[in-house]
Amino acid sequence: MACETAHPVLPPTQPKSLLSIPLSYNPANSQTSASHLLYSLFPEWTPVKGGRGIKFVRFTDGITNTLLKCSHRAPPELSPEEARAYEDSTAVLLRAFGHDTSILIDRDRECASHLLLSQHSLAPPLLARFINGLLYRFVPGRVTSVDELAEPETYTAVAKRLGEWHGVLPRYQIGAAEREGGDMWGVLQKWLNALPTGTDAEKQRKLELQKEVDELVLPKEQGGRGLKGMDGAVGLVTGHCDLLSGNVIILPGEGEKKVHFIDYEYATPCERAFDIANHFSEWGGFACEYERMPTRSTRRGFIRAYLQSFHEHAKDGVKITDSEVDALLEEVDQFRGVPGLYWGIWALVQAMISQIDFDYAGYALVRLGEYHAWKGEESTLREKRWAEE
Repeated sequence: MACETAHPVLPPTQPKSLLSIPLSYNPANSQTSASHLLYSLFPEWTPVKGGRGIKFVRFTDGITNTLLKCSHRAPPELSPEEARAYEDSTAVLLRAFGHDTSILIDRDRECASHLLLSQHSLAPPLLARFINGLLYRFVPGRVTSVDELAEPETYTAVAKRLGEWHGVLPRYQIGAAEREGGDMWGVLQKWLNALPTGTDAEKQRKLELQKEVDELVLPKEQGGRGLKGMDGAVGLVTGHCDLLSGNVIILPGEGEKKVHFIDYEYATPCERAFDIANHFSEWGGFACEYERMPTRSTRRGFIRAYLQSFHEHAKDGVKITDSEVDALLEEVDQFRGVPGLYWGIWALVQAMISQIDFDYAGYALVRLGEYHAWKGEESTLREKRWAEE
């Protein structure tokens, strides 16, 4: 059943108010090209205008983009602790897109998603777009480790934040997102369309993968799995769709642990169970260590915290019940194999275009193997771990 009210989908192009800088980041001339971009935004940081220049810190958690933290250098009279606080308060993140990643990612939608999120205090302010990247405010905190994802305090914080995302951000009638801006299934089809067909083997591989996608989408009464539109009667949510550990930031402060999500390039309307199942699939990290996967009781605890947060932020007055928790637990279970197909196809495209030193072809085999093990009901370590109570 679809939600009764259609909400406006994300605008397909960036608002005119977003500053556009007609310059590029050049990884071969990193600090100079980055400096030109930052000085365009903050001319008062330049030494010729009385500024103290820029301090750069390179982050290396991602495998597709270049990410630099760029801060106005602190006054020399400050203590080391004061200097760090000053630099964090001025810090901007420069994210340069990977080579040819527009094949995989709609950059206009990414900008629109970021701006929408910032309007709801779910993302830092987006300051400017440049030819091959974005500039936005830095969020103080630290990246979550793969180990920490399984800690109850951390996964509860992630569940609450994800429930806030899905409860606050626009939701969509089935078909509305597809017509006006695309959804997760449209993204997957775009990636599949990008696969090469230069050889007979490539043509056969693409044909077989298309059959897999079609089976997932096709309604059950027509012989498919009926996953498209399995929305729990809440509509498609605005999903993050890439909640790996590196995109979860643990915020500083005492008391209850709180987290913030970063990197919105894959954000798109999707079934809520996909966003949750996709996050669970990342508990194993890039190494795909399946013994780390959440058991059924852990997933139940996550989903209960998620639903409490979702209803609180949706302001719908719903009090969660065990039956609602069980229903979403079952939805997530039906989606558990989909992330393997999703990121497996993504990795096949990356293997064609990426200039980053990462074995995308090998990663594709592993992730597609997850999908086929799920579909074939094979007794793999991942499937055994998922079945544990």
